[in-house]
Amino acid sequence: MKIGYDAKRAFLNNTGLGNYSRWLIQNIAKYHPENLYCLYTPKIKSLNRLSFLKYYDCLKTITPTSTLFTSWWRTKGIMADLKAARIDIYHGLSHELPIGINRSRIKSVVTIHDLIYLHFPHQFGWISRKIYSLKVKYACRVANKIVAISEHTKNDLIRYLHINPDKIEVIYQGVDPSFKTIRSKEENEKVREKYNLPNRFLLSVSTIEERKNLLLTVKALKLLNSCIPLVVVGKSTPYTAEIKAYITANELDKQVVFLDNVEFQDLPSCYQLASAFIYPSIYEGFGIPILEALYSKVPVIAATGSCLEEAGGVGSIYIDPKNEQQLADKIKQVLTDEALRNEMIAKGLAHTQNFADTKLTNQLIELYKTI
Repeated sequence: MKIGYDAKRAFLNNTGLGNYSRWLIQNIAKYHPENLYCLYTPKIKSLNRLSFLKYYDCLKTITPTSTLFTSWWRTKGIMADLKAARIDIYHGLSHELPIGINRSRIKSVVTIHDLIYLHFPHQFGWISRKIYSLKVKYACRVANKIVAISEHTKNDLIRYLHINPDKIEVIYQGVDPSFKTIRSKEENEKVREKYNLPNRFLLSVSTIEERKNLLLTVKALKLLNSCIPLVVVGKSTPYTAEIKAYITANELDKQVVFLDNVEFQDLPSCYQLASAFIYPSIYEGFGIPILEALYSKVPVIAATGSCLEEAGGVGSIYIDPKNEQQLADKIKQVLTDEALRNEMIAKGLAHTQNFADTKLTNQLIELYKTI
């Protein structure tokens, strides 16, 4: 097969949708090199995490012939390139498909990660929200198949956009290979020294925005009869000011450490050095940091209400995302009960087998063959 991908995020986004795109492209090439995979991107930005491209002859990167109107090219103009290359299937990896693809011989798949714009409309400008809504609805309408990255996202598509369930396939996302190897004590200690990490700490990894619910973790920290610090790894947003105001007002400045400059290659060590991973997000499409923590042998405490139980499995602990006392109690339990910690780690590692790269990639290939 000749399969085209909307690879913009793979080349231009360091996190989130970029991680998903790079994971999928690398593994589809690794396990199914019998096909040709064309990566369509409006421009190319050098990323170390794209170094795998040079190892696979079945990958071909394609950019527009003109650097003008690249947004138009991705939305409509790309159709001429897809037809010229005789692409069999085009897969939009981040909620979008080009206009007119349903009037061509090219079959199409779109991955829908979440419907955040419906759950948290106030986080989007009116124009951005309208454009996003139009793109998602169009892609879902014209696609031959929709890939939802969780059962929760599938249910959202059925509930809010009234998509036929038979059109949706749930195919989970895997993690970067770097999280699957436990590093040596010496390697981890170098990272500890590099970022001045405490001997024991709770870890949060995510963009610091409202729905990620970091404020709940900070409030729980205040209720703990413990001096254990919280290390926050993630990009700041205007919401960060609210968090820091609470920290200052409650004299927690020495207990909360913000790191927004952690290099990706150091992130696995940050997980492995942590005593527990805290992720009380109110809404997620999947929650990949939870899976990264499970591979890192770190107990996970997450929140109910979206898809986090799918990511964390039965070995993780889940709390009400509005109840800081409950979170504080569970953190204390995980930090003091060694038998519970060991049980959570063992069940977490067992749960990661559901996200094996070969399994997920084979599901994707079977989907392509079906259409």
